[in-house]
Amino acid sequence: MIYTVTLNPALDKTARVDRFTLDEVNRISDVREDPGGKGINVSKVISKLGGQSRAVALLGGSVGEKIAGMLEAQGIDVWAFEAAGETRTNLKVVDPELDTHTDINEPGPQASIAQLDAMREALAEKLVEGDIVVLSGSLPKGAPVATYAAWARSCSAAGAKVFLDADGDALTRGLDASPYLVKPNDAELSRLCGRELSGEADVVAEARALVSRGVGRVVVSMGGAGAVVVDGNHALRARSPKVEVGSTVGAGDSVVAALAFAEERGMSLEDATRLAMATGAANVMQSGTQAAERSLVDSLMDKVTIEAL
Repeated sequence: MIYTVTLNPALDKTARVDRFTLDEVNRISDVREDPGGKGINVSKVISKLGGQSRAVALLGGSVGEKIAGMLEAQGIDVWAFEAAGETRTNLKVVDPELDTHTDINEPGPQASIAQLDAMREALAEKLVEGDIVVLSGSLPKGAPVATYAAWARSCSAAGAKVFLDADGDALTRGLDASPYLVKPNDAELSRLCGRELSGEADVVAEARALVSRGVGRVVVSMGGAGAVVVDGNHALRARSPKVEVGSTVGAGDSVVAALAFAEERGMSLEDATRLAMATGAANVMQSGTQAAERSLVDSLMDKVTIEAL
């Protein structure tokens, strides 16, 4: 079973505004709403790929109820824990004329340490050997920066493979728990190592350094340029197909979803990487944070190129 964990979920409202201008009245020509938060995005993509997951989320108020209902309508199993406040709503402003994507994100409700510990313990009790747990996204207000490290240790001790997709201190501390897989993008990796990465060789070197620290696999996404994948035995350079961009929101989440889906099915590293790149490209073509259909992913698979480094 794949479990996705979203501690700071959101209702993603994507608005199209032609020629979005600061200090002016802007009119929305089209709007859509999607259940969001990085872990929830992962669950949505896994479902479209043909897999199943359980979305573990901290949800509160009418917005939380709406998110749970939207996910259930998509056939996604939701394990909701009650948040002490209203789940946030995030606004994504897309301007197709100027080719800009502006995110305006609410902070979300505060979570207590006791509440987060109870969630972690409940999840750990459900896990069995070989399960996959995806820990991703921002932490809620009130959560210690070592939250993901604690969750990763508990889940790993229960026999699960932990996938970590975070940034900043949450990622830094999470690495101390030696997760099975981490997926920083190139900017996040630069912040993690404290220096600007000048090219592919730098990315590979820093990914190998993380593996030497105990991380099982490092996948560094680089936007339209593809990704670098490194584990103890391999280093791969994957290049994504060029596609028309609808929205980049959730693109990294779709890569994580494909990697989790592939891991559960025992796919080879190269096949998993190919699927991840095709899934990322297909989801970039969508509006908002809706997940692409599997048929579109499959149509892009042969356009992914992979080489060993």
